[in-house]
Amino acid sequence: MAGDEISADPPRAEILGVGVSAVDMDAAVAEVEGWISSGRRSYVCVTSVHGVMECQSSPLLRAIHRGAGLVVPDGKPLVWMARMLGFKKTRQVFGPDLMRRLTELSPARGYRHFYYGGAPGVAEELSDKLRRSFPGLQVVGTYCPPFRPLTPEEDAAVIRQINAARPDIVWVGLSTPKQEKWMHDHAPLLDAPALVGVGAAFDFLSGRKRQAPLWMQRSALQWLFRLATEPRRLWRRYLWIVPGFLWRAGLQLASHRVALRVPR
Repeated sequence: MAGDEISADPPRAEILGVGVSAVDMDAAVAEVEGWISSGRRSYVCVTSVHGVMECQSSPLLRAIHRGAGLVVPDGKPLVWMARMLGFKKTRQVFGPDLMRRLTELSPARGYRHFYYGGAPGVAEELSDKLRRSFPGLQVVGTYCPPFRPLTPEEDAAVIRQINAARPDIVWVGLSTPKQEKWMHDHAPLLDAPALVGVGAAFDFLSGRKRQAPLWMQRSALQWLFRLATEPRRLWRRYLWIVPGFLWRAGLQLASHRVALRVPR
């Protein structure tokens, strides 16, 4: 198959050492539904340029992505990279849209949801809004962790709470890399088939924060919209992420083109 690939199903494009699943929205949804129907337990990393760049300095985070059942391309730059590496069918799987799509299917399918994360009150607001939008949606629990690390006793209590609720999908609304580490550590301890780390989707779908206009989403400018709306929190992040990714991605693509020209 064209492009660098890690052995997985669905296939992955290796972008700066991170295997990004070469999927579209339909394929990602079908994969998660397959876990639910089969009882397989795994987790989804919803990964943007931010996540890929965090992996550059963290072997642990790279390993967590490698162990995920899916690493969906949350941002357009990863889609473009995957296509240039030979994975032409890759499409953006934006975290809030993935959450919305699986939520929309859930009343008919009977899927049960648990929301873990967010600022105080956000998970409850999210539950209320989505249940109003999708009548029959089963939200079986919410938990907003404190900003400090949980004690072992507190963590064990959360695991018992989630397992007692018997969700099919646990939505994890923390930040990268915190949510990826949480899913990796807790996937073996939870009975839920699917853990999905969606970051700011809790804020977007609850109405706490505005999403970028559609034209900015299509032009890969979501980062710029978020920077404009939260400059004090995000300016340091994007100061190193954007140029760092462009430089490294350019080197990888140049190397890839040279490799394609070398006779075999």
